[in-house]
Amino acid sequence: MELAEGKQKFIEAWGKLGSEWGINRTMAQVHALLLISADALTTEEIMDTLSISRGNANMTLRDLIGWGLIEKQHRAGERKEYFYADKDTWNIARQVAKERRKRELDPVLKVLDELANVKGEDKDPEFATFKKSIADINKLAKNVDKTLDTMLKAEESWFWGSIFKMFK
Repeated sequence: MELAEGKQKFIEAWGKLGSEWGINRTMAQVHALLLISADALTTEEIMDTLSISRGNANMTLRDLIGWGLIEKQHRAGERKEYFYADKDTWNIARQVAKERRKRELDPVLKVLDELANVKGEDKDPEFATFKKSIADINKLAKNVDKTLDTMLKAEESWFWGSIFKMFK
């Protein structure tokens, strides 16, 4: 396989993987392109490589900046903006985990905390089932939150070493 074909295959695979995780396919493909590019790219280069519109490229680049996965760079004497992705996979994983936590887990934890205060009679089977289910889900969600917190604060080697020890 030649490099150009390998790059295209990676961009397609990363896009598919992103859409499986609930991330826009184009967003994942732009991220993939920037990950495997040695130099920062302009919006036009991204549009040409991925055959996407200027509007789609601009919106996607804003989203990636918002997720903290890419950064905008300016070069002296040029009006064009250049975009660069952090190539450190541990930083990427932590940033994605941080954003997913903020967008998905934090709102669920808030709702679960509110639902923990629902009033009812302990003798009522409907209430007892509701209360137990909410408590169990809340416990799981808080454990996931603690694990994410550990991951976000940890160095890569310590984190993976700790995970692997659990499975021995």
